Amino acid sequence: MEFSRRDTLALGVGAAALTMLPISVSAAADDAVAAFTGGADVSETGVELTAPEIAENGNTVPISVEAGGAVAILVLATGNPTPGVAQFNFGAMSGAQAASTRVRLAGTQDIVAIAKMADGSFAKAQQTVKVTIGGCGG
Repeated sequence: MEFSRRDTLALGVGAAALTMLPISVSAAADDAVAAFTGGADVSETGVELTAPEIAENGNTVPISVEAGGAVAILVLATGNPTPGVAQFNFGAMSGAQAASTRVRLAGTQDIVAIAKMADGSFAKAQQTVKVTIGGCGG
């Protein structure tokens, strides 16, 4: 297959556009965090996030999150086109402020869990999950 100058230019422009994608995805995650916290400071302790370090299949990655005293927990996958995964709300009669689910990941990225505590403060946990392709790395 032969490429003309026009084809080469189109491929170059497409590659340049793809390099800008992670910036907008990260901005979407930052916007979701700001909307949830209202711009308040977020502590790095108080939330326990459990996710595998390596996931062979990005379609079903199991995670669990726990934050004692939380009234809500927001879970984000920062590298997905739509970073919002789930928001768990807990009432006064909740036995434990914990939840587990499976998420779909577009590739290797960070999972972030932010908890709104009963006193109005916020806490966060973050973990990187490497998604492999056919077990060969990705």
